Amino acid sequence: MDATRRNSSIVAVDAEQVRKMSVANPDIAHLSEDAARATKSEQDMTLMEGLRLYPKAVGWSVLLSAAIIMEGFDIVLIANLLAVPAFKKAFGQQLPDGSYEVTAAWQSGLTNGAYVGEILGLMLNGIIAERYGFKKTMIGALSAVTCLIFIVFFVQSIEQLLVGLILMGIPWGVFQTLTTTYAAEVVPVALRAYLTTYVNLCWVIGQFLASGVLKGVADIDSQWAYRIPYALQWIWPVPLIIGIAFAPESPWWLVRKERYEDAKNVLNRLTSRNRDTNFNADETISMMKHTNELEKAVSEGGSYIDCFKGTDLRRTEICAMTWFVQAFCGSSFMGFSTYFFEQAGLDTSNAFSMSLGQYSLGAVGVFMAWFLMGRVGRRTLYLWGQVIMCFLLLIIGFIGIVPAGNSGAQWGIGAMLLVFTAVYNSTVGPVCYSLVAEMPSTRLRQKTVVLARNFYNIASIIGNILTPRMLNPGAWNWGAKSAFFWAGTCFLCLVWTYFRLPEPKGRTYGELDILFEQRVSARKFKGTVVQELHIEDHKEYGKEKKDVSAHLETVDSQ
Repeated sequence: MDATRRNSSIVAVDAEQVRKMSVANPDIAHLSEDAARATKSEQDMTLMEGLRLYPKAVGWSVLLSAAIIMEGFDIVLIANLLAVPAFKKAFGQQLPDGSYEVTAAWQSGLTNGAYVGEILGLMLNGIIAERYGFKKTMIGALSAVTCLIFIVFFVQSIEQLLVGLILMGIPWGVFQTLTTTYAAEVVPVALRAYLTTYVNLCWVIGQFLASGVLKGVADIDSQWAYRIPYALQWIWPVPLIIGIAFAPESPWWLVRKERYEDAKNVLNRLTSRNRDTNFNADETISMMKHTNELEKAVSEGGSYIDCFKGTDLRRTEICAMTWFVQAFCGSSFMGFSTYFFEQAGLDTSNAFSMSLGQYSLGAVGVFMAWFLMGRVGRRTLYLWGQVIMCFLLLIIGFIGIVPAGNSGAQWGIGAMLLVFTAVYNSTVGPVCYSLVAEMPSTRLRQKTVVLARNFYNIASIIGNILTPRMLNPGAWNWGAKSAFFWAGTCFLCLVWTYFRLPEPKGRTYGELDILFEQRVSARKFKGTVVQELHIEDHKEYGKEKKDVSAHLETVDSQ
């Protein structure tokens, strides 16, 4: 035994869990051996090997994630239509200087209306998707969106618009988490981070398209300035419904339903016919089944309440706070970017031009995140992203002290926001999706992600109540000095990240289960080794049984 092994602390999976697995699975030894081989195969798989083996899984995941492009498009319309003159004239109030402005209360109401619907949609998604599967749930949500667009397209009053946005928020809630969890369940460890963070790129693409459309209609002085953007939403649902109808179901979902043969058939559909000789579909299904049985030994339940029991409480906290960080790190500035630029003194045309530049940098940032994640991991990227954003917010706040008539300061604020967007979309923006998809247990993943996203939505509602009042000249009128407030919240999020966020890079779901069950510290996740599963013969109550022991070994820093 080498020095590292002698100086390490070794712990085993709880004996009661091993006993439960043995009782539920008489052939636990064979199952564990297959699972261990599949786990080793995934751990050794490189990015290029994963792409060659799972090209179809990548394609199907990209297709489902396209629904987020549609949602990103819609969400930007809500916030940035507030800067379109025709929209302000139709739904706003006239100010003493003769211009029109939507009141701060209605700005908050419209932006939060969609979040209210999303909260309901998310809770329903956690139940429906686990019962009926990913495909049927997604197709149902897309069908609902197709019908609900009629409400916002034919809107006649701001109250009707609010109702339409609340109702559309319900299927949007489904898209928010279903796309991420599907990506996490159809690809191996080597591809998991890239496909889950691709969701953020879809958000950026949708936001970019919406800003381009809004720039094109900004000078239209009629109702079509806001009806055309809403009509364009009909482009997305029907093609997506047709494509998703042919998509394979999640093999992990089928394993949870004990449909093992169907899961194997789906796995064969997700992988290439010209397979690597190291790939074995039966062993991969055994790994999924073993992980499922390990989690059942810890907790049989699969309800929302179970997300707050035992080690799942910690996993729920991590997912919820990870998404909370995304809402309270200052990102609300980006959501109100066009409106903010106008209040900073830029005309409507230049404001939308800045937004287009902002989202272009956001897309580049996602590619940068892909490059960095494989080298430094999720936790490091998330942590240092917040450090940089905190400093940028302080710079924006200090520039905001300069009198509003200074055009150089106004463009300086815009430039800092562009840098902030690039940093956000290289770190917190995309990495968040990878973290929240990887941290939950497989049996509670859908519900844990739903709860976490709803926590984010609640945080966003608070942010959307505060931000319009900070920026609106008829309310608090803080302008760019609002950045001081968000710098403070960003720093608090940074403190939480340092002490509570683990590093899941390179871990299979089975390994993460063991790490959480053994209550390994967040800062020690990266340096903790999960040994291979060992099968030992032993006799219990006069019968020969198999015992599976999984050890954790904390590597000495030396």
